[in-house]
Amino acid sequence: MYKVLGIESSCDETAASVVAFSGMENGAPKAEVLANTVYTQHQEHLDYGGVVPEIAARAHVDKVGPIVTTCLKEAGLELSDIDAFAATSGPGLLGGLLVGVSYAKTLAMVTGKPYIGVNHLEGHALTCKLTNNTPMPYLLLLVSGGHCQFIHVREVGDYETIGGTLDDAVGEAFDKVAKLMGLGYPGGPIIEKHAEKGDPKAYKLPIPLKDKGIDFSFSGLKTAARQLVMEHEAEGKDLDEKTLNDICASFQETVAQTLTIKSRRALQSLPKVKHFVLAGGVAANKMLRGRLEKVCTVLDVTFSAPPLNLCTDNAVMVAYAGGLRLINDEKSPLSSHATPRWPLEDMKPPQRPMKGQSS
Repeated sequence: MYKVLGIESSCDETAASVVAFSGMENGAPKAEVLANTVYTQHQEHLDYGGVVPEIAARAHVDKVGPIVTTCLKEAGLELSDIDAFAATSGPGLLGGLLVGVSYAKTLAMVTGKPYIGVNHLEGHALTCKLTNNTPMPYLLLLVSGGHCQFIHVREVGDYETIGGTLDDAVGEAFDKVAKLMGLGYPGGPIIEKHAEKGDPKAYKLPIPLKDKGIDFSFSGLKTAARQLVMEHEAEGKDLDEKTLNDICASFQETVAQTLTIKSRRALQSLPKVKHFVLAGGVAANKMLRGRLEKVCTVLDVTFSAPPLNLCTDNAVMVAYAGGLRLINDEKSPLSSHATPRWPLEDMKPPQRPMKGQSS
């Protein structure tokens, strides 16, 4: 049995998890989550309406040690019981990534155990393999504050991005629209709550790139929402509760329509793929889950999504992805490093050039 401790610090969650691997089940390594500890920095960034990289990095420095200690205690393990240490190496905010990677490398060096650098996108891509045993190949729609893309997951380590956003990620659009209405941060859950009480047909908002391909654009939708707010302000009207609810409902409805149209088109472009996975923080949106599940039913495709607590950034996905690489003897050299950009198609952890080589 392998026990892998994973650390996640790519944005505004400081997280640690222990996942144990033993034998094979249905053609895949059997894995069990022994502990999952997360500290969310929402309070630190509340006044700014979004994540401030320097504040996030400092919070990771303060929290990573206690979070790992709590995680080991929850799992009933000592540090010496861990067989490998994994950390998100990218993509993400560099300051936060450096904290998690440095901590995991230190633990690996102190214990003499392997270190594994994990691609954050791969962690999200494989979560449903752990939680739902979703068979490969499948089409993944990854929607979060920093990502919005379609990924053809052929097998572990074999990925192809077939569509993505040309500007804002969908979660970022939620955050920015919530901020311009003074609703706070993070925007997704707040807008969803207001939308439940609003009329989704109150305002007709544009669906960007509606008739073109499977790429996304949310800047025009965000601008249209801003114009709605500015029109009310120009007329001397307050954004009363009803208006807020209606704008939120209309915005959420337009996002759902956009993702539904694109997902249907993406699935039709891969006729041999019969499994669809929704992952990332925005995957916690209940209405969006329902809409995409209906699309899959019509197309005779199986729909899967992780549990809500594993949609947002977490260390379970890091430990799991790291464990799969450990089983395949794909350990990372300590010369590998954190990087804010790491394409999923290039699964080799970035390394610093050796002396005498160009970067």
